[in-house]
Amino acid sequence: MTVKTRKLATIFGGSGFVGTQLTQELARRGYSVRVAVRRPDLAGDVRMFGFPGQIQPIQANLRYPESVAAAVRGADVVINLVGILFEKGKQRFSAVQTQGAKTVAEAARAAGVERLVHMSAIGADPQSPSAYARAKALGEAEVKKAFPSAIIIRPSLIFGQHDGFFNMFGTLARMSPVMPVIGGKTRFQPIYVGDVAEAIAKAVDGEVSPGKTYELGGPEILTMDEIIDRVLEETRRKRLKLPLPFALAKPLASVMSILPKPMLTPDQVVQLGIDNVVSEEAKKQKRTLEAFAIAPTTLDAVLPTYMWRFRKHGEFDRHTNPLTGN
Repeated sequence: MTVKTRKLATIFGGSGFVGTQLTQELARRGYSVRVAVRRPDLAGDVRMFGFPGQIQPIQANLRYPESVAAAVRGADVVINLVGILFEKGKQRFSAVQTQGAKTVAEAARAAGVERLVHMSAIGADPQSPSAYARAKALGEAEVKKAFPSAIIIRPSLIFGQHDGFFNMFGTLARMSPVMPVIGGKTRFQPIYVGDVAEAIAKAVDGEVSPGKTYELGGPEILTMDEIIDRVLEETRRKRLKLPLPFALAKPLASVMSILPKPMLTPDQVVQLGIDNVVSEEAKKQKRTLEAFAIAPTTLDAVLPTYMWRFRKHGEFDRHTNPLTGN
C-alpha cells in the first residue's frame, strides 16, 4: 500500500533488529521516518534506507519523558519496538518495558497521534514466573490505559540475518564440542523478521482493527531440541547434545549474567521452560498473521542465507559439493 500524502512515523528502537526492517518497509511505503534511539550518532546508516532527508535518527530515551515527547511531536503514527533481553545498570525490565511503554503511549496521546503500534511478545503475562514476561504484560496494560486504540503485536521467537538466537547457537556450534539443551521439550514458533515488519507496517497503515492484540508465529512449531538439530544441520556440525536440567542451568546462568552481554541469564532460563507459540484464542479470533494477509516465511527459506557463516569453511561451504553431496 502506498501512502498518497507523506506521513511522519516515529519508531522507537528503529535502528535495532526489527527496527531496521520496519524503517525500510515504511520508507518504501512513502513515510517520512524518525528513528528514535538513545545514540543517534551510531544509527546514521538507517538514512541509507530511504532517499535523502526521508529518514532521520533523533535522540530519545524512554526513561526521559521530555525526550520521548520531543520525538513524537508532529508525528502521525508512533511505533514502539523497544525491549531488553537482560537487565544491566539503569536498564531494568520495569523501567524500559513497563514504564517506558507507558511514557510512549502517554506522549502519543498528548501529541494527538493518529495511530500507535506497540511491540510486545508472546508469553507476556502478569503472573509469569519470568520478570521479562511480567514487565511486557504490565507494559501492555499501561499502553491500553493511555491509548485504548493502540495495536499490540506479540511475536514469537524472531529469526533473520542479524537475530540474536540462531546466530548465538551457530557461534556455539562453531566453538564448542557440545550443545547444551535447556528445556528441550519447550515449543517455539519462529517467525521471520520481514514478516513481523510487514505486519507492523500494515497496522500502521490501518489495515487491521485498532485496540486489538495480535500474536505472530511462523509456519512451524519446533521444540528447543529440534531447533538445536536445525542449527547443527545448517552449520554442518556434529556436536554432542547435552540436556541441561533447569536446576543446573540457573546457577550457570547466574555466573554468566555478570558479563557485559551475557549469553544466558537466570530469567532467560525461566523463559526456556515456557512454550512460546500462538495461543488457541488468537487463532480462533484470527488475531494472527492471517489478519494481515501475510503468508509466513519458512525457516528453510531464510536460515541457509546466513547460517553458512558458521560452517567449517564459511562461505566456501555455502553450496553443496556435487561430488560429495555435502
